[in-house]
This record gives sequence, structure tokens and C-alpha cells, in this order.
Amino acid sequence: MLLDLSASSLDITRAICDIPSVSGAEGRLADEIEEAVRAHPHLEVIRHGNTIVARTNLGRAQRVVIAGHIDTVPINGNVPTRRIAIEGEEFLWGRGTVDMKAGVAVQLRLAAELTAPIVDITWMWYDNEEVEASKNGLGLLAADRPELFQADFAILGEPSNGQVEGGCNGTLRAIVRTRGVRAHSARSWVGENAIHGAAPILARLAEYRAREIPVEGLGYREGLNAVRITGGVAGNVIPDLCEVEVNYRFAPSRSIAGAEAHVRSVLAGFEVEITDAADGARPGLDAPIAQQFLAAVGAEARPKYGWTDVARFSALGVPAVNYGPGDPHLAHHDEERVPLAQIEDVERGLRAWLSGA
Repeated sequence: MLLDLSASSLDITRAICDIPSVSGAEGRLADEIEEAVRAHPHLEVIRHGNTIVARTNLGRAQRVVIAGHIDTVPINGNVPTRRIAIEGEEFLWGRGTVDMKAGVAVQLRLAAELTAPIVDITWMWYDNEEVEASKNGLGLLAADRPELFQADFAILGEPSNGQVEGGCNGTLRAIVRTRGVRAHSARSWVGENAIHGAAPILARLAEYRAREIPVEGLGYREGLNAVRITGGVAGNVIPDLCEVEVNYRFAPSRSIAGAEAHVRSVLAGFEVEITDAADGARPGLDAPIAQQFLAAVGAEARPKYGWTDVARFSALGVPAVNYGPGDPHLAHHDEERVPLAQIEDVERGLRAWLSGA
């Protein structure tokens, strides 16, 4: 089947959502996208694994990257898609509609339609966003073809309810350990219970109050939470080890080193191992091209609380924002659904900006 990029963004969304592309199995959808965009001679098409790049080369004074991931979390009886109505509002229901194939569909339609945009555009559709960073198609492309990321501005089509979400929070994960001494539970007094020893860790985390940090006019809400706890040997043994996994979401004004120092200060006195960390991205909305974008799409600038791939662009010195249809609260939800009106609004906004209308 050849994707019809002259169809409506809604129809393209349905078509690509009904092609399963769970992380690691994006090959068929990548093939369909590559074949569809290669049919348009104004686009130079590059394939890197299951990441497809299509770009104009019109010699414009500025270049914009517009990107979206084509993978989804696992399907759970929510494909094929279907149209539904809730309290008079129409939605497209199904896996990937929010995160983030509606955004990808808008991008595909505009990539085919806009033969003479006012800026040169590099469109990127990439794989493996929903899994570990080492597999992320955007990251792998940046490592092998960094020249493709040279741009003045970038837009990631992550769901943002059709508003503009600037930058993103950083994220850090740590394991906090308590150690004890094993003993028979019938004679617990001769041992030391490591799980009991973790109680102060949980108390500190429960008492922690999230802060809102202003960054370039946007307020980023932080959070420090226990996300997993493990420990125990057997039903009759006092445990000698307990591990609490902690996730810290921190404002983009803070570095990874600063985030680590903060976590260690909150959990002072305990053994802390940092297992993973990624910088956030500053809003990037002070650049003139970003202000032009905001004005053209008529959207309200908001902070992005989660981590997204805008951080990859920010690390390369390219200001980047999130802008796409769909409610982020419904990403990965079994009732994932996107309002049809938001698909149309995002398409209209991007077209107006890119065409100078």
C-alpha cells in the first residue's frame, strides 16, 4: 500500500496508526513513509535504518527541522483506529493517535504539499523513541549524520494539546540502598532489617515538595519520587539489602551535576548510585524565529514537564519546541484518542507559518 499524502491529515493518521509499529518493529511503516515521500521530487530523501529524512534545498536563509517518532508502545486491543464522539466532540481513538502519529501525519501531508516554503525544511521521522536511549533513531542519526541537524529552529510533534510547549525538564534516576544483616525471622533481633532501614528514605521523598522554577518566562514544575522498591530474600529471612529507585525531574536551568548534587543532599546519609540522567532543554522561545512561529500558529507558550527529544536539539545549540495534536495525559493510555479539531488546527498553524500566509 502506498500512503496517499494528498489525503486529509485525519485519513493519513488512520492509515499510519493501523500499521503496527511498536518500538523495534517499525520497518513496515518506515518503508511506507520512504516510498510515499520519494514520490515528491522537491524532497531529497535519506534513509538511516528505520529513520526517514526528507528535506528541501531551496537556498533559503533559514532552515527548520520538524521531527516525529513513528514507534508506539505495545498495542492492547486498540488497533484498528475508529472515530468516536464524546459529549459532542469527535475523536480518533487508537494506539498511536496521540503519541504521536497524528503529529507525524500532519508533517507528512505538509512535506508533500509545501514545495516552496519560506524556510528550508528538514523533515525527520524516526524509530525507537519509546525505549532506551541507545536505540533512539534520532540519536543514532545525530551521531552518524550531524550535518543534517544544522538548523535555526526545530519542532518536535509531541502531543501538546495544540499548544507550544517550550523545552523540557531533565530527568535523573538513582538507586538508594540500605544494607543490613541476614537472620532467621524467628530471631530477627540478631539481624538488621534493610527494608526497615529504608523507611527514612520514603519519608523524605513523601515530604518532598515539588518546586516550580521559572526559566525564560515559563514555570517548570520539578518532582522527586520513589518509582520502584526491591528487597527481600525469602519469607523467613531478615533482608540484608533494600534498593529504592528514585526519579528526579528537574528544571532545564539545572545541569545534570546540579541535579545529582540536589538528590544527594535530599538523601544525605544514604548510599546513592546515579544510574541514568539526561539534560533538559531551555525553552528557546527568545529566538526571533521562535517568536515568529508563536505568532503564526497563534498558540500559547507553556512548559514541557516531561523529557522529549527537543533536548537533543538544544544540546546541539538549536532552539526547539514541542507542538502537536493530542493530550499528553492520554499518551500510552488504552483509551488513547486525539480530537479531530486539534489535528486540523496544528496542520493549519504549521502551514500558515511555513508558507508565510
